[in-house]
Amino acid sequence: MTEVFIYDHVRTPRGRGKKDGALHEVPSVRLAAKALEAIRDRNGLDTSYVDDIIMGCVDPVMDAGAVIPKAAAFEAGYSTRAPGMQISRFCASGLDAVNFAAGKVAAGSDDIVIAGGVESMSRVGMGMSGGSWYMDPSVNFPAFFMPQGVSADLIATKYGFSRDDVDAYAVESQRRAARAWDAGYFKNSVIPVKDQNGLTILDRDEHMRPTTDMQSLASLNPSFQMPGEMGGFEAVGIQAHPEIERINYVHHAGNSSGIVDGAAAVLIGSKAGGEAMNLKPRARIRHFANIGSDPALMLTGPVDVTEKLLARSGMKIADIDLFELNEAFAAVVLRYMQAFEISHDRINVNGGAIAMGHPLGATGAMILGTVLDELERRDLNTALVTLCIGAGMGTATIIERV
Repeated sequence: MTEVFIYDHVRTPRGRGKKDGALHEVPSVRLAAKALEAIRDRNGLDTSYVDDIIMGCVDPVMDAGAVIPKAAAFEAGYSTRAPGMQISRFCASGLDAVNFAAGKVAAGSDDIVIAGGVESMSRVGMGMSGGSWYMDPSVNFPAFFMPQGVSADLIATKYGFSRDDVDAYAVESQRRAARAWDAGYFKNSVIPVKDQNGLTILDRDEHMRPTTDMQSLASLNPSFQMPGEMGGFEAVGIQAHPEIERINYVHHAGNSSGIVDGAAAVLIGSKAGGEAMNLKPRARIRHFANIGSDPALMLTGPVDVTEKLLARSGMKIADIDLFELNEAFAAVVLRYMQAFEISHDRINVNGGAIAMGHPLGATGAMILGTVLDELERRDLNTALVTLCIGAGMGTATIIERV
């Protein structure tokens, strides 16, 4: 199989996913185009040699519809020879776009692929594309369907995480993200979003609340107790896990991922493709995997897929220098750390989605780039990137610096 290299990556700042968020007036296609423009310009790409553009987009409807990567390529002024496709595996879509690109390069069908993702959650709300998982009882019942927040509280209950545990994790996420921004760790990868007049709309993640402390979080009521108790979803969780007598509701807006807008692009290619464009590889993609997991717990897929990936790669937890796990909810990361006995100084070292937000289709590509930058900064070698996924799935990728 052909070796697969990561040559570069960029992302936009993450804007608050509300109508008063800084990026609300920027359509999804323009966000994606900003990432494509930046990855082209800083690498001097001849886009007529781009074999594909693959982007994750969880809700590809309205102005995010109609094969948004191809539309974004038009917007960005790419050669018409560059094709595009969008994919969705819910929250892992951006990482799966990278993995899909890596598979094409490894198979020898492509030499240069741009992968990534985009989501404008202020313009296209979560779940706008609908689907039977939410709406069809013939699917709901075997899937033990419930809101993800109830599943996160089920995880916290099953594995013994208290309200203080999840709040303390959230405070640390905010602290780490603020420190990383202040130290300039993101400056080489985050591209400002500018308007048509060249004026900067946003150049820093907007969702962060660096003054968050345990006292401020203690004032927040659990977000998922009402749908759990009044909506009947707690009964669904207990049916799937009868060892649980009742769910302890610990998650709220302050220890869950933020709703934001954003886009990311990762430049993937073969050795020959990179040499043809005078590109220097930064890392290689060693292995990747997907898995289905417990649909009621739903968000423990990172544990399952990591076990699968390590077994297939012949690696151990000790072989991985840094871990990056999307902070969908605090209990997701706490469970992962518990399962593999990973210390907090090896995972999400620059904060995560609790602080900076989770632009669904783009997040996987964003956190891949974040951990690559950190490997370089610390002069380390290997990282494992993973995300939990709706309906009970997991995706993970191992990268190694060149």
